Amino acid sequence: MTARTIIITGASDGIGAAAARKLSRDGDRVVIVGRSAEKTSAIAAELGADFFVADFADLSQVRALATDLLARYPRIDVLANNAGGIMGARETTMDGHEKTFQVNHLAPFLLTMLLVDRLADSKASVIQTSSAANSLFGRIDLDDLDAEQTYSANKAYGDAKLANILFTQELHRRFNDEGISAAAFHPGVVATSFSATSTSPMRFIYQTALKRFLLTPEQGADTLVWLATATPGSDWRSGAYYEKRKIAGANTQAYDPELAAGLWERSSAMVAEPLPVAEPMPIAEPVPIAE
Repeated sequence: MTARTIIITGASDGIGAAAARKLSRDGDRVVIVGRSAEKTSAIAAELGADFFVADFADLSQVRALATDLLARYPRIDVLANNAGGIMGARETTMDGHEKTFQVNHLAPFLLTMLLVDRLADSKASVIQTSSAANSLFGRIDLDDLDAEQTYSANKAYGDAKLANILFTQELHRRFNDEGISAAAFHPGVVATSFSATSTSPMRFIYQTALKRFLLTPEQGADTLVWLATATPGSDWRSGAYYEKRKIAGANTQAYDPELAAGLWERSSAMVAEPLPVAEPMPIAEPVPIAE
């Protein structure tokens, strides 16, 4: 059986690295994408994998990454949009967007759209690493996506993780008929370097003795690995949000198809890039997220 090509962003550490190790051991061709050249190259060397370095706080680097991936890989079976994190004080990127929103949502949105024709041709799965923070802190305002009016580290992160779920639903609605399957998932509370540079109170969970009670990166990566290896349409439902390999409940806004469509259109305008266009299915009932 020919090895599949699986691209994992944020794969130089944490659950991304754990998923890369597991998938590589199982025979898949894993492509490592990370922000740190040193850490990314180290994981790639360990696995004998290809790697690319890109900082998602700079959309020009996302565009360059997409160009390189298209040139190198005629087939992409899985795109795992795993890069992200919670930030500190409000910060604006060189592209003019609030950093949390750009790194967690706009950059993976742009990367996916720049690869979308290749993904459709490959009948690929697109996986978003979301978080239970979507329900705890998220409340999206389409007129304040850059959090100019209201900002806290927790809310910005919750909004971005909710955006991951809404993007998953809209990607399914627009591109599932063309061959793309999409899912978002919550990895659990995992003992990683997450929040290391944040001012969020959550950092005390990750950076104190409480850390020993958290999941290991391997445990956190389990649902990502499962989504990447199981069969969409039979093993998992495209457009849905998962936790521990089961469909999970999400923020009430995650069930709003008009909000998902509106976020898609606003995101397209914010990345200011001519993107492939698919005629969306008529808005009817939203894709079920919770059973």
